[in-house]
Amino acid sequence: MTDADDDASASEGGADADHEDPLAAAGVDPVVPEDASEAEFPADDEVREFLRDVAEDVRGDSSESRQLSAILYRVSDLYDDEEETSPEEIYLNVRHIMRIKAEGGLRR
Repeated sequence: MTDADDDASASEGGADADHEDPLAAAGVDPVVPEDASEAEFPADDEVREFLRDVAEDVRGDSSESRQLSAILYRVSDLYDDEEETSPEEIYLNVRHIMRIKAEGGLRR
């Protein structure tokens, strides 16, 4: 499913018509550049550990702090040679999480 598909379902009165995309509401540009998924992120222990330390620092009791922590940890995977991910995969994962949250969570 693409952003265009999402826009079409929203304009047709689909389930998303009642909820604004949280990323759009936050002013985040939902377009991932074509070359982002092919970008090279060389393994960098220092960057990876820094991101994971920050993730641990921001993790708290609120769902928002846990989500931010998870996002930071996922971004740190870009710098881990044992992980296979891309900025596009991370973006799509975060967008999915934000939509679920906007709709009241998995256990509505």
